[in-house]
Amino acid sequence: MPDQVSAPGADRDWTVEVADRIESVVDTVRAKTTVPVTTAAHVIVFGLVAGVLGSVAFFLLVVAGVRVLDVYLPFHPLPRRVWVVDAGAAAIFLGAGAFLWRKRRPKLS
Repeated sequence: MPDQVSAPGADRDWTVEVADRIESVVDTVRAKTTVPVTTAAHVIVFGLVAGVLGSVAFFLLVVAGVRVLDVYLPFHPLPRRVWVVDAGAAAIFLGAGAFLWRKRRPKLS
């Protein structure tokens, strides 16, 4: 009786191949859907946190600057010192707001 020769690939288990194929399809779908959404969510959350912390830091710096100028402004008598600093801060913010208001939309030609 001749030895039986097995067909090429007959010793491989088809269930393992199917499981590997399913796993590769799931990994591909995950890489194209879940990963970009998770990355976008991270960017949004960290951007909001950075924006809030930046706003708080800016506000504290402005308050500290106004306080320092209120106390140490050398060229005005004491009663006028507060009004000069407040008017200067108001002028700076008014100018910045006017500039941003002007840039709010493109010019119509």
